[in-house]
Formats: sequence, structure tokens, C-alpha cells
Amino acid sequence: MSAPLQVRTTLESAAGQAKRRAANYLAGLQQRDGHWCAELTADTTLESDYILFQLWLHPPTDGKWTPASRPLIDKAVRSILDRQLPDGGFNIYVEGPSEVSASVKAYFALKLAGVAMDDPQMVLLRNRILELGGIQAANSYVKVNLSLFDLYPRQYCPSIPPEVVLLPLNFLYQMSAWTRAIVVSLSIVHAANPRRPVPAGFNLDEIWLPGVSPAFHKDARWLTWHNIFLTTDWLLKWWERSGLKSVRRKAVRKASQWMIERMQHSDGLGAIYPPMMYSIMALDALGYAPDDPLRAQALRQFDKLMVDDGERFFFQPCFSPVWDTAIGAYALAQCDPKDPALRPAADWLLAHEVRRKADWSVKRPDTEPSGWAFFYNNEHYPDIDDTAMVMLALSDTSGSNSAAQKACHKRGLDWLLAMQSGDGGWAAFDADNNWEFLNKVPFADHNAMLDPTCPDITGRVLEALAAHGVESSHRAVRRGVDWLVRNQQSDGSWYGRWGVAYIYGTCFALRGLAASGESDREAHILCAGEWLRSIQNADGGWGESCASYDNGTFTAAESTPSQTAWAILGLIAGGDPNSLSVQHGIEYLLETQRPDGSWDEELATGTGFPKVFYLNYHLYKDYFPLLALSSFGKARANS
Repeated sequence: MSAPLQVRTTLESAAGQAKRRAANYLAGLQQRDGHWCAELTADTTLESDYILFQLWLHPPTDGKWTPASRPLIDKAVRSILDRQLPDGGFNIYVEGPSEVSASVKAYFALKLAGVAMDDPQMVLLRNRILELGGIQAANSYVKVNLSLFDLYPRQYCPSIPPEVVLLPLNFLYQMSAWTRAIVVSLSIVHAANPRRPVPAGFNLDEIWLPGVSPAFHKDARWLTWHNIFLTTDWLLKWWERSGLKSVRRKAVRKASQWMIERMQHSDGLGAIYPPMMYSIMALDALGYAPDDPLRAQALRQFDKLMVDDGERFFFQPCFSPVWDTAIGAYALAQCDPKDPALRPAADWLLAHEVRRKADWSVKRPDTEPSGWAFFYNNEHYPDIDDTAMVMLALSDTSGSNSAAQKACHKRGLDWLLAMQSGDGGWAAFDADNNWEFLNKVPFADHNAMLDPTCPDITGRVLEALAAHGVESSHRAVRRGVDWLVRNQQSDGSWYGRWGVAYIYGTCFALRGLAASGESDREAHILCAGEWLRSIQNADGGWGESCASYDNGTFTAAESTPSQTAWAILGLIAGGDPNSLSVQHGIEYLLETQRPDGSWDEELATGTGFPKVFYLNYHLYKDYFPLLALSSFGKARANS
């Protein structure tokens, strides 16, 4: 039932004022050249890995470790300890429980940095690691990293062979883009078996849980993909000892060439922290001198991820300028299509279109290059999600050169259409990246081996296609709609791969369906709206924990501005702008907005790797509420 007219008018007026404050705040963050780029933060594992990396870069002399970066290591130590939980461990998202891999990384880093073993924080941490299963319970990447320094037996680490680049059927390209970059660079390091030194007497013996074998555990059933890959791993270890050295040399050469090619036209390999770090290690293993231009540039690019402003010290996993600019420009355009911030934003986005064939073209060789990457510069990895978001922004925003923009629109549309997977959905970087059995390889426990089609990206692509005039009867649109309907959860929600979690997926699935002409009277739309209303918090907002990924179902958390905005956007897209649920959601945004037009948000609402790595996008809290307020005003005016 609609709210009374007076209540509606008052709420709409207040929402309009809040919208203008939010727009002014967001516009004030725009850089001079037209783009936005907020900080992107994660957990303590990046600072822990930084300390490990310093040991690689500055090995001990005469058994003593005196790295040149000692002041930065001390800052990293403080940054890590500031986030220790009361039980002694470290989590991977705010308000999450202690997680064993993050805790083991922190323990290694703190002990290496010189924190005393009997320090109360170290005692707590050590006890918590043992409660969580000891070092043996950490994931494969932790063990591989430690094995580089002989701190974890290599025979109990998964093999990462460079021969993967020689396999047929484009095997390498059946892995996700980010895994591909990590595996190739790390395989070069793995092949060198460097066994770098540690300070005299340094070990991690005290966090081994007694009585627990470090060996891989086999499935009870004999014939499973997991057991097949364990047998393969045993064969690979035999190959490393006894195989043809000429094949290994060929593989290392090809892997090195592959890696170095992708370090060009990019701000580091993959432009993200893990492969950037491993690429420097790989160059060292290949014999590149520290002052070699390629190696020196790789280290400079890695160091740019560091934030050290005198008060804070942490590493960003990457930079997000295209993503932030696209969403920021779109939100401002929905608020006021004449906003002066829009033209420079459009020009900046148009200048960052990717015009180079890269990994994606292995499966789409006849498609003209286009698309946008998440980063400032990474021409090898444009992604579908960013491209769809940029296309949405450009649909309502005009740059300085209309002819060039029109041509860009056509290329972007053609690229999006070509990147549709065979099942009808869209993934992040590649099409048809769905060899499910690869999730069973021993080093796949980072939960990111594949890049499957997902509701959030599929919905956003459908929205972008509609914004550029692609008819709802178009075959690609119908296939995308069918994919979303088939992949709805039984409770009415959709899984969100790149945002936390089911609220995110449901929001963008509903927006994609609405843009594609799906009736809001369809059962799947009504069911989704009912689900969103059923999970609303008592304060009027919505919140969801990263634990949803672990539990495989929605898990409530305190309300956040971004998740509240997603729920409101989803309900409006589902034909429900007038319910009390939407009214209370808008009231939550109004009550929590700061005087400067911004919002506060502490919880992670962005997803890197589900169950493994989460992200705080520090503009999510601002541009999504702005978009929700704008959508609310338009929907009320039309209802």
C-alpha cells in the first residue's frame, strides 16, 4: 500500500535534499583530469606478505637480517598488531572470526620483524593458530610462500609447474585471469626452487600442531578429481627430480616470455598485488639484476600500492579508477544529467578504452578489441563488469568528441555481446571459463581458480545493453534473462560474486531483468522482492556479512549504506517504489548521512575471492546511496 501523500511528499523532499548533498560531496572528490579513485583496502595479509617480500629482497648477511626497509617494516608491524582480535588471531573481514591463513601469515611476519616470542600478543596469536589447526591448516599459497625459505617442506606443497604453459587445449586460459598471472609467475619461482635464507635460528616449529600430518588428504572414494590431481602432483614432483631438463628449460622460457609480455602496457603483472610481487621474485629467479630497468620498474609499481601518510600504513591490493569513475559518473548523471563533472569524466573514460587484443581474445579471436580494465593501466585484462559499468555511464554522459564516443559505444557493445558465455551469462574477464574440475587441483584452495558466469555481472551487462538501445527481443538479451531466471536461488535471491553477497546479486539481477523488459508481475521478480523485504533490519537498513559465502546462504549483519542502497535499488527495479520497506530504507539513508553529504561504512561489502579475500571500496558508501536516492525520486514521480 502506498504511503499517505503528505508523508510521501515530505520524504521525497528530504531525499531530494540528501541527494544534492551527496552529489556535491562526490563531485568534490573528482580529480582534476575527471576521474575518481578511492582507497581500496583489505586485511592484514598484504602487510604480512610485504614483510615476507622484504626477506626475499634483502636476505640475511652472516645470519642477521638488517633490511634497508626497517622503518617500513616497523610500520607494517604496527599496522598488523592494530588489527589483532581479542582472541589473538586475525580475520579477513571486519567483525569476522579469526582465520588460520591470515593468522599464520601475521605470526611469520611479526616474528621475522623481531616481535618477541614471549610478547603477550604473540603468545595469544600462537595459541589461536594451534586452536585453528596449526600451520598445517593454512592454505596452499601460505605454504608455498613459506617453502621459498624452507619454512614449510616443499614436498607437502602443491607443485606449480611452468610446463602448464605448454599444455594443449589452451589449458592456461581455462584458469581465471588472476590465477593465470599468479600461476605463471609463481611457477618460474617454483622451478628455480630458490630456498632463500632466513635469519640464523629462525623457524616456525612452535605453530606446528603435534600429531597432524602435513600431507595432502585423499578422498575416501578412489576415483575423484581431487585424488586424480593428487596423483598428478606426485608425478610432477617425480618429473621435477627426474624429467627432461630440456622440457623444463623450454617451459621456463615460455613462461618468462608470457609474463614479461603482460608486464608491458600494464602497471605491473595483472596490476594486482600477488602477481606483481611474484613477478619480481620471478625476475630475480631468472637472474635479472636489481638495477635492470624491467625489474626496477616492477618494484616501483609494487611500491605504489603502499599508503604511508604518516598516520596510516597499509597496502592496497590494486587501484580502482575506472570502476570508481564509471559508477561515480553514472550516479551523478542519474542525479543531474547536466552536472559539470560529467564531461571530464566521460573524456577520461573514453581515453582509457582498451584497444589491444589480449588473453580474452584466445576464445574470441575475431572480436575487435575494446572494453575497459579496472585499473589505470592494464591493457591485457579489460573486464566485462567494468566495461558494462562504463557503458552505462557513457549512455547518459557526453564527452568532448561525439563522433569518437559514438564509435567507442559501438565497439564496447560489440565486445560485450561477443563476451557472452555459452550458458547465456557473463563472467568477469573471459567467456566460458568453466572447467569445474580445475577447482580440485591442490593449489585451488584460494577459491578463485575459475571465472564463472554470475548474476551480478549478467544483470549489469543486460542493463548496459538496454541503455544503448539493444532490444529486449535480441537473442543475447533473451539468453541472459533466461540464465538469470534459471540461476535464481530457491529463496528468491541471486548470488553476488563480486559484492557481498546475496543482496548485491539480487539488486543487479533485478535491475538487469527490469531493463530487459521483464514484467514485475513475474513470479521470480515478486519472489525476489519478497526476499529483500524479509531480510530488512529493524533500523530500516540492510546489511549482510561476508559469512554468507561460508554459509552458502544470506547471513545478516548490521546495516550499511551500500547494502541498503542495493536493496532499495533492487526493490525499485522490481516495481516496488512505494512500500514501507523502501520508505524505511530511504529514512535509514537520510538518518545516517553526514552533514558533508557522505556516509560512514566500516564493514567490507566488496568481494575479491569468496571465503578468502574481501575488499572495502571506500566510495561504495557514497555513490550507491546517491544512486538509490535518485532512483527513488524518479520512481516516486512516475508512480
